[in-house]
Amino acid sequence: MTKLYIVIPCYNEDETLDYTTEKLSEKLEQLISEKRISADSKIYYIDDGSKDKTWDKIESFHSSNKFVNGIKLSKNRGHQNALLAGLLHIKDDCDCCISIDADLQDDINTIDKMLAEFENGCEIVYGIRNDRKSDTFLKRSTAQLYYKILSFFGADIIYNHADFRLMSSNALNALDGFKEVNLFLRGIVPLLGFKTGTVEYARNERLYGKTKYNLKKMFALAIDGITSFSIKPIRMITAVGLIALLISLGMLIYSFVQWALGNTTRGWTSIVWSIWSVGGLELLAIGIIGEYISKIYLETKSRPRFIIEKTLEENKTDRQIQ
Repeated sequence: MTKLYIVIPCYNEDETLDYTTEKLSEKLEQLISEKRISADSKIYYIDDGSKDKTWDKIESFHSSNKFVNGIKLSKNRGHQNALLAGLLHIKDDCDCCISIDADLQDDINTIDKMLAEFENGCEIVYGIRNDRKSDTFLKRSTAQLYYKILSFFGADIIYNHADFRLMSSNALNALDGFKEVNLFLRGIVPLLGFKTGTVEYARNERLYGKTKYNLKKMFALAIDGITSFSIKPIRMITAVGLIALLISLGMLIYSFVQWALGNTTRGWTSIVWSIWSVGGLELLAIGIIGEYISKIYLETKSRPRFIIEKTLEENKTDRQIQ
């Protein structure tokens, strides 16, 4: 029978954990009673250096709820690293795992469909939103722009999919082979290959707490996705540089003609325009190249992506994973 682990990154989620634990425990009980999963299936909360009472609640649930285990990171490492910490920690102990956010806006009833796809041979199953009615206009607009930009720059991502997915133990072990520090799981997972499936669901309203993914973090995630999976921006700089060179040659010819006609006092506007435009393009190009160089800098250091401070598990000792 399938041993299922549910992995949930948490950062300052003490307001949501009572509701989340209750609902996920009910879901596991239902699946166990239907003989879909084994009785030793688990919920893994990954505390990403929370500053509230998130870890205290995880400890309390671990002592009172047979399903709940916990992992505490030594400091805040970001959603993607916290999720990776959980996935790699449990990769050898389960048959498959499902990652989901702590707010349970992703419909947990979709887990039944994911398991059906897994039973049909899929190693990876993506949860895909069928609409964005629960989002604000700003969130909906920026999210659509986000996917379009990533697709334009060549990042291989699943449209309207975040981090709600099922992965088999085989897929988790393959994921362990990706060692980059600049982590973008939404782009890495499709690179794994394997047989994949998709299930659609409607996203719920957030009941407790506030979203941790503001516009700034969404923008940073988009930059990570582009620069980690595409060299298209570098090639665009080359193209812009070539165009600027052709324009400058045209301006040179124009200036020569004006000189030959005796109109040497003209050209102040074109000079000022060229100085500012070329200067701006140079700064933009340096910034984009610098983004790639910074990624190389971080990768060559090979620092740990996360450090596990403490675990709450039966018959297991604390361990660190990089």
